[in-house]
Amino acid sequence: MRLALIGTGYVGLVTGACFAEVGHHVICVDNDPAKIKLLQEGGIPIYEPGLKELVERNVAAGRLSFTTRTEAGVQASDVVFIAVPTPPLPDGSVDLSFIEKVAREIASAMTSYKIVVDKSTVPVKTGDKVAETIKRYCKAKVEFDVVSNPEFLREGFAVEDLMHPDRVVIGVKSPRPVNTMKQVYAPFNAPIIVTDINSAELIKHASNSFLALKISYINAISVICEATGANVQEVANGMGMDERIGRRFLDASLGFGGSCFPKDLSAFIKIAEQVGYEFGLLKEVQKINTVQMERFVKKIADTLWVLKDKKIGVLGLAFKQNTDDVRMSPAIDLCQRLQKEGALLRVHDPKAMEKAQAVLKDVTYVGDMNAVADGCDALVVATEWDEFKKLDLARCREAMTHPILFDGRNLFDPVEMEKLGFIYKSIGR
Repeated sequence: MRLALIGTGYVGLVTGACFAEVGHHVICVDNDPAKIKLLQEGGIPIYEPGLKELVERNVAAGRLSFTTRTEAGVQASDVVFIAVPTPPLPDGSVDLSFIEKVAREIASAMTSYKIVVDKSTVPVKTGDKVAETIKRYCKAKVEFDVVSNPEFLREGFAVEDLMHPDRVVIGVKSPRPVNTMKQVYAPFNAPIIVTDINSAELIKHASNSFLALKISYINAISVICEATGANVQEVANGMGMDERIGRRFLDASLGFGGSCFPKDLSAFIKIAEQVGYEFGLLKEVQKINTVQMERFVKKIADTLWVLKDKKIGVLGLAFKQNTDDVRMSPAIDLCQRLQKEGALLRVHDPKAMEKAQAVLKDVTYVGDMNAVADGCDALVVATEWDEFKKLDLARCREAMTHPILFDGRNLFDPVEMEKLGFIYKSIGR
């Protein structure tokens, strides 16, 4: 099929590349000339495992192309996906100006029937607004359908998630676009759920908010574990064996971050407020997430006594493993909190150091993870990269002024760390 993806961020670029991989002809559109030039020249603006190879293969096969012209994408395609940013506003609601602008551009370019698909994460009833906008600005007065098709991609695992989805949600107002949408997703062999548009839009916010709730729940349990001498990992393992609960998202940590969970949680609280419901449960999820970071910083401060002029090594800057994304990263937040207390930081991340330099200043960026500890009073694990499990701990211990390690991701075994001579502080253990 002929598809257009408007927006080449994490969602748009990965979705476009995966659609091309299964045989569709895809045009990716973006209003950033520099990004499109980079893609046309074989570069990739983001790090996502497997994405570069996917893009190169499908560009070479003639199934994937890039342009800055929305008109070109719309007119060459049967289905047009909107995958532009929906950033948060100061009050927690969603900025829909990018969606509205793209809807107008699509309307102006339409000369025949199109299926317009909201792939961006949007508040419930956005589909109605998109349809209203297209109807208002479409000079050709052609027929169209608006569909909600939320994405469920995890950064760092996005290619895998799209090629092997748990489910595909298609929200429609009429049956006309259903068969076409099923054809788009047929090669992925995933369960397809057809709903009304409002339900499809709510599924995305409800899903992300529930996952954030699971993370905050186990972080709250970690506080009780520390107070009682229990082990949060053993508690989580015991809980996770119950098939009604499941083990995923029950890892105690610094808390959740990134461009999705915090934004979607705030948006869902605001959506509920606008329809007359006070979502106190989700407000508590936010509070637990904030307090979790405060507790971790206090743990560092209590151990080191005074943070001013202390040299601290930080492993991890991305908000999670397998990505270079530092937006709303707990690791960056931690670094900035330590800096405010006067700490001097040496930092490393396998992929995110270039992007971190735009938001984290006055630190020493270190290319070798084993050299981060050199001359440090303490070492902190802030992101759960698998590489960090292979840290040369003996070298680090010898290179440090004091062998103190704060593990914000519970990557190491407390008994082994004690045997190696470390003062070891983790979460909930």
